[in-house]
Amino acid sequence: RIAGFNRQKPNTGIPLHSDGNNMWLTCQMGIKVPSDDKAWIRVGPETRRWKQGECLLYDTTYEHETMNEHESEERVVLHIDFFNTLSMTKVEIEIMEYIYHLREEFMKAEGVSK
Repeated sequence: RIAGFNRQKPNTGIPLHSDGNNMWLTCQMGIKVPSDDKAWIRVGPETRRWKQGECLLYDTTYEHETMNEHESEERVVLHIDFFNTLSMTKVEIEIMEYIYHLREEFMKAEGVSK
């Protein structure tokens, strides 16, 4: 679905929220992680801390929030959302593939994608 890098400045957080659907899962790999386990994510009742080079996988259907409590170090993760095909029917998967095919064709026509 998407991939990119997420940065979080020192002493900042992303408030508690839910993405409201179970269409995708999120994987985040620690690229630059503050020392002393100061950067964390809470998904549902579980809190995890990023480790450099390690991945966290979570379902954004559940409420989640992040915090970087370090005074001076930012947190950078590789963020990848991919379709949660485990909870989708064959028809739903085919529809999503069709929609994203149309999206790619549109982006090519606009010169945004190759």
